[in-house]
Amino acid sequence: MRWDNLTVETRHDRPADAALFGADAVTTRTFDTPEFAGITFHEIRARSILNRVPGASRMPFEWTVNPYRGCTHACVYCFARKTHSYLDLDTGTGFDTQIVVKVNAPELLRRQLASPRWHGEHVAMGTNVDCYQRAEGRYRLMPGILSALRDRANPFSILTKGTLILRDLDLLRQSAEVTDVGVSVSVGFTDTDLWRTVEPGTPAPQRRLDVVRTLTDHGIGCGVLMAPVIPFLGDEPAQLRATVRAIAAAGATSVTPLALHLRPGAREWFMAWLGQHHPYLVRRYERLYADGAYAPKWYQRRITRQVHELAEEYGIGPTRAGMPRRTPRPEPEEEPTGSGPTQLSLI
Repeated sequence: MRWDNLTVETRHDRPADAALFGADAVTTRTFDTPEFAGITFHEIRARSILNRVPGASRMPFEWTVNPYRGCTHACVYCFARKTHSYLDLDTGTGFDTQIVVKVNAPELLRRQLASPRWHGEHVAMGTNVDCYQRAEGRYRLMPGILSALRDRANPFSILTKGTLILRDLDLLRQSAEVTDVGVSVSVGFTDTDLWRTVEPGTPAPQRRLDVVRTLTDHGIGCGVLMAPVIPFLGDEPAQLRATVRAIAAAGATSVTPLALHLRPGAREWFMAWLGQHHPYLVRRYERLYADGAYAPKWYQRRITRQVHELAEEYGIGPTRAGMPRRTPRPEPEEEPTGSGPTQLSLI
């Protein structure tokens, strides 16, 4: 594994403490339990946990916290797969099974939030990989992170597919009493056959919607990022209707549709999966995504219009200003350059 580009001085004008972590601080572990079979954890002591989103980004926030790299959700379309290549790790199976854990994230965040240079900006979490993925059940980094944010009354938002967020319900409620807290759950479809093949490591869509219902019942407004809408597999009118109906029944405060996008790293892995499971669709995808990572504007507009019409029918409506969570188009983490670690974001 190549840690050097994240740990060793490579530019004469880059300060020594700008590295994300020291190579001598990496501990590799495996656990002999069924839920972690075949998974390797690389425990690191990070040097920074607040990541600035580059100015050119379209994100509505400037700072993110990501306690993990890699994700056991194993979503075949995950845009963040490319980030594993920065460590010379495989963006396919390696992304699903080689998990980097920033074990000092809570204490480091508490220290950085207390700095006089920090001005209490909004912090987004779950914007690169899921902070409530399976590893969180063992490492329990989020309670310390949420406590640090609560104690400084620092606004934050969370995007997740993980039901483990309910473990921290009390902390979320305490935080919401002192600052702005936004939560969104990602549910792109309710088709269980599609879920089993494209999101094999995630809780079932209905279990995620149960999270929405529970959070809402406890006074924490929860939106749904309806993502990804997968062309030709999850975008039939009946499928969209079933998903929006289920989202409405769960009590979501908003629904924001997002069509599948295929960035480098994710594109190769997804297309290989498509060729194995739905080979008749390969040519259609090549045509649909011929111009880049995103589906054509006409396709995105069609999906957005259909979902918003259904949402209005079921009484939830599209995301609007002032709602608990404004979820943007995902963008991936970039390899750190310049004067310090920076990062792009989302799901």
